[in-house]
Amino acid sequence: MNRKFHQLEEILDRAGAIYAAQNLFQWDNETLAPKEAGENTGKTVGILAGMYYEIMAGEDLGKLIEECRQQADLDWICLCTLKEAEKERRLISSIPRKDYEEYTKLISQAGRIWAKAKSKKDFSMFAPVLETILDYKIKMARLNAEKGREPYDVLLAGFDDSFLQKELDEFFYTVKKELVPFLREIREKGRKIDNCFLQGDYSEEGQEKLARFLAEYIGFDFDKGVLAVSPHPFTTSLHNKDVRITTHYDNRVDHSAFSVIHEGGHGLYEMGIDDKLTQTILGQGASMAMHESQSRFMENCIGRSKAFWKPIYGKVQEIFPKELGNISLNQFIEGINKVEPGFIRINADELTYSLHILVRYELEKDLIGGKLSVKDLEQAWADKYKAYLGVEPKDAAEGVLQDIHWSQGSLGYFPSYALGSAFAAQIYWAMREKMDIDRLLEKGDLKTIREYLRENIHSYGKTKDSLSLMRQATGREFSPDFYIKYLKEKYSQLYLES
Repeated sequence: MNRKFHQLEEILDRAGAIYAAQNLFQWDNETLAPKEAGENTGKTVGILAGMYYEIMAGEDLGKLIEECRQQADLDWICLCTLKEAEKERRLISSIPRKDYEEYTKLISQAGRIWAKAKSKKDFSMFAPVLETILDYKIKMARLNAEKGREPYDVLLAGFDDSFLQKELDEFFYTVKKELVPFLREIREKGRKIDNCFLQGDYSEEGQEKLARFLAEYIGFDFDKGVLAVSPHPFTTSLHNKDVRITTHYDNRVDHSAFSVIHEGGHGLYEMGIDDKLTQTILGQGASMAMHESQSRFMENCIGRSKAFWKPIYGKVQEIFPKELGNISLNQFIEGINKVEPGFIRINADELTYSLHILVRYELEKDLIGGKLSVKDLEQAWADKYKAYLGVEPKDAAEGVLQDIHWSQGSLGYFPSYALGSAFAAQIYWAMREKMDIDRLLEKGDLKTIREYLRENIHSYGKTKDSLSLMRQATGREFSPDFYIKYLKEKYSQLYLES
């Protein structure tokens, strides 16, 4: 190996170890840490952030990047590593160290403040923290912005730099134009579907048993992964042999079941990253949009299909004989696919899901652009839900406080969910041209499906961007038309065809 590049790798390994420690604290903070731990843990996280900053913004790394650029014998992986290291260094070094440490400490504590505010259904408890986070994000985005680029574009680029406001405006225009009237047609003309059996006295013990079964069934390897409980389901990866997912339990059995399949999709992505890339700066998903495509693919394209449940529904009935013993497979499939405009994004059906994201995208644009103040955010949220989904949240917990993302500083993340849903639909259509997915699922064969995803997407880590991976996995350029076609065909058949 090139000597200079080996030195670069050693520095990046040190930074990566510190970053992994921060991720581990985040996982602990959301799952097992005691309630009073937050402030003191925040101090530790702030110190770790300073150490990470010192390495990534330090002269040694900058010098090695420049020296490695001059080397002629670097392979493709080395060149990708250089590109990613330079990008991360530019992002970090544009921010004063004090601001970076204070912001990281703030984020480590903000989640607990958000959780308390949500439990009290009181946005005013979280609003001052959100204002501070917003100020930091705007300041850091301006420091990092290339000439002429708006702060929100900088934040969006941190999650997928192929989709900034111009591209997202076009994408969401198509979503709104096609899906809002289609949703209205289904609500006015569609047949009635009953899913009341999904809600009831589903024991936490039974839901936990089902969650573990479903995670294993889709291929989540418990020798390399962990399942825990948190207020908001999420996935954390330290490397491809330590991947951690969470779920939550309530009185709707499908809520936990599909959050596990969703987070399991993220987990499969992380477990599928090539051994040569894991624990390097390239050992993560290509973008958050691509990551969400894998979770949404498993949750919806696969997990909401009749073929997926056909070989395992009997097992589900065994776990919940009283609740589901007399519910047929067809009733169950209709129930889990019911279109039901509601307040909570993570429990939303496929058809209305991207309208939840549209609300957040428009609010974020206005917050970052200075057109909306935090004090007016709760009402603006309610107004958009009434306009797009026809519902109004009764309190902040089912409204503006329902997501953890802003408390984590993840402004610009939400569009990744809608893009991921569209990516997933296009990948699904391409796979159907190559294999009989329903037949595979009816046989309980998810391995063939996982291997296709691993070979075409997962194994590459961050060496390719999302649009390149879409071309590779589907043979086509990305287009939202596949997503619209997928939804209209599925829900027309379910609701409008006799």
